[in-house]
Amino acid sequence: MDNIIISPSKYIQGEGSLDNIGKYVSVFGKKPLAIADDFVMGLVRDRTETSIVGEGLEVNFNTFAGECSRVEIERLITVSAEQGNDVIIGVGGGKTLDTAKAVAYYSKVPVVIVPTIASTDAPTSALAVIYTPEGEFSEYLLFPSNPNMVIMDTGIIAAAPVRTLVAGMGDALSTYFEARANGLSGKATMAGGAPTRSAQALAKLCYETLIADGVKAKAAVENGVSTKAVENIIEANTYLSGIGFESSGLAAAHAIHNGLTKLEECHHLLHGEKVAFGTLTQLVLENAPQAEIEQVLNFCRSVGLPTNLHQMGVKELNNEKLMEVAQASCAEGETIHNMPFPITAKAVYAAILTAHKIGI
Repeated sequence: MDNIIISPSKYIQGEGSLDNIGKYVSVFGKKPLAIADDFVMGLVRDRTETSIVGEGLEVNFNTFAGECSRVEIERLITVSAEQGNDVIIGVGGGKTLDTAKAVAYYSKVPVVIVPTIASTDAPTSALAVIYTPEGEFSEYLLFPSNPNMVIMDTGIIAAAPVRTLVAGMGDALSTYFEARANGLSGKATMAGGAPTRSAQALAKLCYETLIADGVKAKAAVENGVSTKAVENIIEANTYLSGIGFESSGLAAAHAIHNGLTKLEECHHLLHGEKVAFGTLTQLVLENAPQAEIEQVLNFCRSVGLPTNLHQMGVKELNNEKLMEVAQASCAEGETIHNMPFPITAKAVYAAILTAHKIGI
């Protein structure tokens, strides 16, 4: 198996970088379609339009309906084709960005990704997570290449709700542990081969950055300011986690996240909040050292990530429903089968209950 690492063609991070989007997009096309939800549209439309029109380009805007589903992707493909757009810009959170990537892929045009929050590692990946219109996990959509460009305006991201940055830390928290498990199993990564040493190093650096700067970054954004710690966490949540997971592998944590979408009580949670609990469950599943579990628990508590099912909205444990979560986590093709030992729904069910108890 070949060693493979993949990444966006260009990653840009800096305060005020959105004001340069026209210059950056102009190398890809002359008539971009910018996709954003209602809130984000109100937040960035004027700056985006000013920059793009200032470069002599024509831009169209369309409002994202809120779920990265096949229905929404098809709708936007039709809109883009009718308008003759030659580049897609996704502005907002993970589901908006994944939708933009899918629309660009099927339309055979470049895509520029502009996160307004650092809540997931979705921006850099050649992957979209597709949900049903009702919000349940449906499938992974794999693309032949990563986004053409990712633009991170840290001024916008630092001003976003604190919960989104913390959720990004929850998503990034799994990167090192899933990479480690995938490396031990020798299974192919999302990049289609064995991990490179550089990808594994980025996954480890991601975890180290979270432990070093997570609490400091949260304190800064709670006060509406950006610091070096905030810059570091934005990079960890997005680039380090993105390259780390994609080129080093996913394992149990994200599969358990997907299983948790079966619980209606968890639908209000952000992706990374569920992944954080999935990480704790993975550590229990692999019988990780207690000191390691304690470090992860302490980190989650220090930044406000959930460590048990009650904190996730599950008031009463229903064993039948939790077994459904475990079974969904073990579905054929799920990344949990990248763990370095055989997986059963019974074992996952036991790990979920144990992680819950430890995390209370």
